Amino acid sequence: MKLKSWIEWGLAILVVVALGLGILRALSARQTQKDALQAQQTAAKAQPSVELGPRDTVAVQRIDLDQALQISGSLKASNSAFVKARVAGELQGLVVREGDAVKVGEVVARIDVTETQARLRQAEQQAEAANAQVDIARRSFDNNRSLVEQGFISKTALDASLATLAAAQANFRAAQAATDVLRKAQDDTVLRAPISGLVSQRLAQPGERVAVDARVVEIVDLSRLELEASLSAADSLRVRVGQTANLSMEGSANLVPAKVVRINPSATVGSRAVLVYLWITPNPALRQGLFAQGTLLTGSVRTLALPLSAVRTDKPQPYVQWVRESKIEHQSVTLGVRGESQGQTWVAVEGIPEGATALSGTVGVVRAGTLVKPAANAH
Repeated sequence: MKLKSWIEWGLAILVVVALGLGILRALSARQTQKDALQAQQTAAKAQPSVELGPRDTVAVQRIDLDQALQISGSLKASNSAFVKARVAGELQGLVVREGDAVKVGEVVARIDVTETQARLRQAEQQAEAANAQVDIARRSFDNNRSLVEQGFISKTALDASLATLAAAQANFRAAQAATDVLRKAQDDTVLRAPISGLVSQRLAQPGERVAVDARVVEIVDLSRLELEASLSAADSLRVRVGQTANLSMEGSANLVPAKVVRINPSATVGSRAVLVYLWITPNPALRQGLFAQGTLLTGSVRTLALPLSAVRTDKPQPYVQWVRESKIEHQSVTLGVRGESQGQTWVAVEGIPEGATALSGTVGVVRAGTLVKPAANAH
């Protein structure tokens, strides 16, 4: 009887303990649900948001992109020439210096004419002596011809006198040619400007003895300047005569217009580069040798595009931050051609719809899922 009573008491205690544990579990589950609900409410209240102004967004739109090539090179005068010494001698009368203006045919220097004049006189005297020999040979020939007609000498003697006359005449013509050469040399002692322009270099000094073909001064005509640009073989296929470019010169913020006037038909040996020549609009401030760089417009293409600054590259694949259903999303895009439009560089994009609102480049990285709210001053 006693054992049975203990068993009953034990069962009662177990039932009470089980009920208590069930109640505790229910209370714990209810508290867990309450905590989760509070956490969700707190998270909803703490969800990040961003306020965007008109300058913070840009629309994905279909526009005409100007295709351009980056070019650079040095300015070069289309017409330039070196004044060279055509005879050797002492340089005299050189007074022009760098920057002086000269006109075509103007005397810029002279070569000492003393030696040339002496040689010319010598040649003239030799020509006179040769002419005298011609007179002697002709009189001898005339006499011999009379004697042959009278039968006093043979025809062989007449033939010999004829040969002597021919030789004398040839010597006289040679002496005359030598005289003409030295007379030309005397004229060449006067150095004249072959073109009108400005002196860019003075390569000799007065009193200096110069050799034949020695450079004395260089003259450049700045009324027509060209840019010689070197392009790769692939880029050169897009260039045509008549295309325009905007160039900036070193030390100047002003853009200078230019136009393609010639394309070299041959590629440079080794580099395979192609030289393109652009005519520069005349400008008195420009000088030969200045370095210029700019963009050459080669055409346009209509495509879906965004400003290049709106495309982010801090992930393995380029992406765009755009607004969808009032939230920020990161959309991967494929980039295409680049070009100029509206004063900035745009790039063709694939993977984002036309008309979408993207964050501009002035906005930093915004976490995906961030809520977007209108600016406080927006109406």
